[in-house]
Amino acid sequence: MLALALLGFGLNFWAWALLSPLGPRFQDSLDLTSFEQSLLVAVPVVVGSLGRIPVGALTDRFGGRTMFPLVSAVTIVPVLFLGLWGHDSLIALLAGGFFLGIAGTAFAVGVPFVNAWFPPERRGFAVGLFGAGMGGTAISALTTVRLVDAGDVATPFLVTAGALAAYAVAAALLLRDAPGRSVPAEPLAARLAATMRLRITWQASALYAVTFGGYVAFSVYLPVYLKTAYGLTPADASNRMAGFVLLAVVMRPAGGWLSDRYGPVRVLNASLALVTAGALVQTFTPPLAFAGTAACLAMGAALGVGSGATFALVALATPAGRVGSVTGVVGAAGGLGGFVPPLVMGAVYGSWGSYAAGLALLMLVAAAALVFTQTRVRRAAPEREVPVPAG
Repeated sequence: MLALALLGFGLNFWAWALLSPLGPRFQDSLDLTSFEQSLLVAVPVVVGSLGRIPVGALTDRFGGRTMFPLVSAVTIVPVLFLGLWGHDSLIALLAGGFFLGIAGTAFAVGVPFVNAWFPPERRGFAVGLFGAGMGGTAISALTTVRLVDAGDVATPFLVTAGALAAYAVAAALLLRDAPGRSVPAEPLAARLAATMRLRITWQASALYAVTFGGYVAFSVYLPVYLKTAYGLTPADASNRMAGFVLLAVVMRPAGGWLSDRYGPVRVLNASLALVTAGALVQTFTPPLAFAGTAACLAMGAALGVGSGATFALVALATPAGRVGSVTGVVGAAGGLGGFVPPLVMGAVYGSWGSYAAGLALLMLVAAAALVFTQTRVRRAAPEREVPVPAG
């Protein structure tokens, strides 16, 4: 079940990230401004993020067996629209990107689905391993431009739609919800209201907005940043972005595993400190060899670990039957955290011709999150943060 959920998450994130590698191409062909290009790649992020709130609550009620095939099948529609008709104007791209955001809600389906299959002492690693499905953005980065060059603009969208269709059928046939899954009886509005009253909802939302939000922001904007700041070709920039994404993906389950052993607060402290340091270095736009590459990869690893640790905290602290609802809100915060930075970076560069101010802001936000973790989260954590004994 974990493997099937991981596959579904990865495929939906592949679809969710289709526009990012093509951002520079659309900028040239449609004569887009820096802000318009940033808006293009950010729209699917914000829709997928906000959509996680109702989708997470619906998953609590109907289970992943129903919701995974449904989300995957619905995502096929905007993917085909963008590939066949919607790539010739900014308005059509924004409309298709809006509905492409549905793919991003798959995260809120998978976390409660996986969480229910594992005991508390293994949930950090299990949910972290599921979160590695965010590597679907790396698939998009590595294949989208190549598929366009080998065929035309429609090619990557058609390939992705076929993969989603195959998965939707397989998931409908093979997925099973965990035995004894807690099914809430309250109406959707009452469940969401109760979720908003949980302290863990707000604490994890703030942390995920920085950790996963930072990952999303880099994954959608890094090709543009590398092309503009360092003069790389679109293909080279996409390949480097894929390396960043793959490292973050690998480190996410590591963050969950470390949290199972040492507690999520300690892991979050270390990851946020590393993000702060990496952003400080990158503020000065150092040469890619060696300092720039090291700073970006260090931030990628730290953001992956921090994302895994945040949901290890959610898995430990959330009452049964509300994991989907909490996941939806926290996931929305993470996605929205990824929506704002590309717009800020585009606006900053358009105004000053430099990304330094945007990266300095990332450094300050990461430092503030570190202080928040050391104070508010740490004080609330002892009763739920119990490291698993070695062996």
